Amino acid sequence: SDHMENIYGYLMKYTNLVTGWQYRFFVLNNDAGLLEYFVNEQSRHLKPRGTLQLAGAVISPSDEDSHTFTVNAASGEQYKLRATDAKERQHWVSRLQICTQHHTEAIGKNNPPLKSRSFSLASQGSANSPGVQRRPSQNAVSFFSVGHHRLPTGKRVPIMQPDHLVDVREMMSQAEGQQRDLIRSIECLPVSGHLTSLDQDLLMLKATSMATMNCLNDCFHILQLQHASQQKGSLPPGTTISWLEPKISLANHFKNGAAQNFPAEINKPASVREEQSIAEPCQLTREPEEINPDEELEDICDDKEDDLGAVEEQRSVILHLLSQLKLGMDLTRVVLPTFILEKRSLLEMYADFMSHPDLFIAITNGTTPEERMIRFVEYYLTSFHEGRKGAIAKKPYNPIIGETFHCSWRMPKSDVATDAGSNFSAHSPSEQVTLSKDLEGQTELDYYTVKFVAEQVSHHPPVSGFYAECVERKMCVNAHVWTKSKFLGMSIGVTMVGEGLLSLLEHGEEYTFSLPCAYARSILTVPWVELGGKVNINCVKTGYSASINFHTKPFYGGKLHRVTGEVKQNTTNTVVCRVQGEWNSVLEFTYSNGETKYVDLTKLSVTRKRVRPLEKQGPFESRRLWQHVTESLRDGDIDKATEHKRALEERQRNEERLRAETETPWCTKYFLKEGDGWVYHKPLWKTASAAQTQQTDTN
Repeated sequence: SDHMENIYGYLMKYTNLVTGWQYRFFVLNNDAGLLEYFVNEQSRHLKPRGTLQLAGAVISPSDEDSHTFTVNAASGEQYKLRATDAKERQHWVSRLQICTQHHTEAIGKNNPPLKSRSFSLASQGSANSPGVQRRPSQNAVSFFSVGHHRLPTGKRVPIMQPDHLVDVREMMSQAEGQQRDLIRSIECLPVSGHLTSLDQDLLMLKATSMATMNCLNDCFHILQLQHASQQKGSLPPGTTISWLEPKISLANHFKNGAAQNFPAEINKPASVREEQSIAEPCQLTREPEEINPDEELEDICDDKEDDLGAVEEQRSVILHLLSQLKLGMDLTRVVLPTFILEKRSLLEMYADFMSHPDLFIAITNGTTPEERMIRFVEYYLTSFHEGRKGAIAKKPYNPIIGETFHCSWRMPKSDVATDAGSNFSAHSPSEQVTLSKDLEGQTELDYYTVKFVAEQVSHHPPVSGFYAECVERKMCVNAHVWTKSKFLGMSIGVTMVGEGLLSLLEHGEEYTFSLPCAYARSILTVPWVELGGKVNINCVKTGYSASINFHTKPFYGGKLHRVTGEVKQNTTNTVVCRVQGEWNSVLEFTYSNGETKYVDLTKLSVTRKRVRPLEKQGPFESRRLWQHVTESLRDGDIDKATEHKRALEERQRNEERLRAETETPWCTKYFLKEGDGWVYHKPLWKTASAAQTQQTDTN
């Protein structure tokens, strides 16, 4: 190919040995399928400082900026690189992808059928032998030996028949047994001495082998799909084959021989579980506090999570934790190490999804039901980018039961989008909704206020409720979210179970919506966030609905962070708007009249939230509750942060135990249980309706 020329030049490389970036001279050897690097161009004639095999590698442009990209080799090694500008990055990424595809396809053409391969677990010497003490990457043959017979030259690999798939299944069963034996062998090593069961290299092998078995099952499923397509015809153009969630239960295959080394909270008796303390419908015993927005000040905190920091230094702790987890394990009760936390509570993260209040308020300004639905979809898709604090995936604090977070936004009226010729007050008498009495007589301000409150209403299961309203525009949103996290090998998946309800009182419309799943990928290298799953937005009154798909990175082909969706009129089944793009970059909206609009999320203005100073916050408000943990993390004192975090969790467990012993249900402060959901105690649709009824009675 004309594009298969060797290229070379300087790139910046992130290294674990010296925290930060360093210039290195890189050479792409297309003939050998290698990416090599040297200290500088003058040392190019010497042995490379590092080499990556590109066959089977994945080249991924980073979402953190337009200069960075990663090269993930099939061996598991990763280079994180940075070009001088976007054009140079695209040049390297394109050439690397072409080389990778060429050598990957070459291996596929020459690869023997799996039936001719034999797998055996080799017991190579004693625990004190030099071979066992070498790094797994240098001594893989001491754990697994793989032999195969090559086909005669010129013969094509036959199409895999069903009996071959049976053979593959048998081989995988053998591999699962071998992996189980490997785990037992590692765990039988002493906990102290020259080679221990906590050796960092063995922990790496233990963790990655578990993920490998999951990947093998995914690949086996892909083989079945390919066989089915060969029977019916080839796959249609543009088809992508995605990674799958585990299709078989692997829990029994990966049971560790030793006792699980989790905190006592995980194995505590059922009699003291929080399920017994979930708040039942009851009267609020703690008086809700009315927050005065005038006491809130513009937030000056800007804790971006772009630095790996202690995550790099604590790699062995992560490996030890991962080695004890099982695929599919619920992480709700697992206490994760402090250094992977970001400096905010989950309740505050929900507030940060509201960082574009101008788009939120503009929803109700749409002149038609179609326009209002489209505006809601536009707002919904722009909320996730700012909800993340930086490119590095870290975990927000798990809220303590009873924890609350309050904030507000002030948005100049001139900054809220309206339609040509429209007027905020130009509504028919039938559309007018009377505001509550406490707003009557106030001088009209030149800005709108959006108020937000969130509360952790349950601990097990972990459920949060949040509510936001703009009284001037007669609109509010109420939602409850149950976060369910699971271990998926080299990633963690979080399912957001729950529902939200947007109410536009001026139009008498209610919009229900759900939330996508979130995934923390590459948790052993540079962790990053990916969204996935299908969400729906629906308005029963108008008959308009939206279907949005957050696409995870497919196994073959496709892009990162892709999202697609459409808005339709259910009665006529007419699509009135289509959307595509990346949820953290650029979105393209195409309307039924043929017009197209692009939204660059990286350039979208962000309105800072307003929060009360710590000295005015209550003891259970998020920032005051977690202030010592946050300060310690900012100072880089992980031990001190862990100590403060443990004290909070221990207090919560003691209170939980006491409620269980006295059979006292937990009563919430701002949210009440209604059916399967949680609703704010004084939502705008109730206060506005009560005020309107009172005015009618007076007349």
